[in-house]
Amino acid sequence: MKHAASAFSEAPLLPLDAPAQQPEGLTLDRDEVEQVHATPHGKKGKVPSYLADHRKRLRHRFLTGGAAAMPDYEILELTLFRIIPRQDVKPLARLLIDTFGDLNGVLSAPIARLQRVEGVGPAVALELKIMETVTHRMARAKVMKRPVISSWDAVLDYCHTVMAHRDTEQFRVLYLDRKNVLIEDEEQGSGTVDHVPVYPREVVKRALELNASALILVHNHPSGDPTPSPEDIAMTQQISEAAQALNITLHDHLIIGRSRELSFKAQGLI
Repeated sequence: MKHAASAFSEAPLLPLDAPAQQPEGLTLDRDEVEQVHATPHGKKGKVPSYLADHRKRLRHRFLTGGAAAMPDYEILELTLFRIIPRQDVKPLARLLIDTFGDLNGVLSAPIARLQRVEGVGPAVALELKIMETVTHRMARAKVMKRPVISSWDAVLDYCHTVMAHRDTEQFRVLYLDRKNVLIEDEEQGSGTVDHVPVYPREVVKRALELNASALILVHNHPSGDPTPSPEDIAMTQQISEAAQALNITLHDHLIIGRSRELSFKAQGLI
């Protein structure tokens, strides 16, 4: 399907130091709750009724409990309504899903890659990254300051949400107290598509600073395959030995793939 470059038009991003007055040529669309280009009077400027009806129906379904059954592209449509007013945004929503695989892939995509998609400009990219930040913080709030054992599924969901769709490797450490309550979650490093530098001494040093009693290591494989490499296994062993010397327990090392994770503990690698 071809998409003309002029098919989508974002509401403009205003400068941070812009005056509070309403900019010339813009009007406040109360339905969209944001500043949008004023629609000229007459038939040429009239919003097609099918677009208005479609938006109302989609919003009604969302607000009346239908959100769980809505496909990813429709959730994206609801978001794009606020950024691209008075135009059919379904083709762009579908194009984003086709390009990045699913909603998580869209939100996790770097801004530069998002803006290479025809129809995506600074305002759309910003809105999607805001959604990503909110999603990450909500997932993190479900696991922080809670016992890991009783919230293990939430821990896995959080790790997948934050890491599964990254296009470079990231290494994180979950620090636990004596009751296995998650007290801190920190990114220790990021790297390339198949490598991330990890320093066992820094991992253990940070555990001492936090008075942590146990660790869970987490990193992702952008390839999607969570099978550990020989380097992954060697690095894990180094951290385990350094932690044991200071009476700190390494509970597990999780490798996050696109659709599944691998546990070193479950595989007998720890």
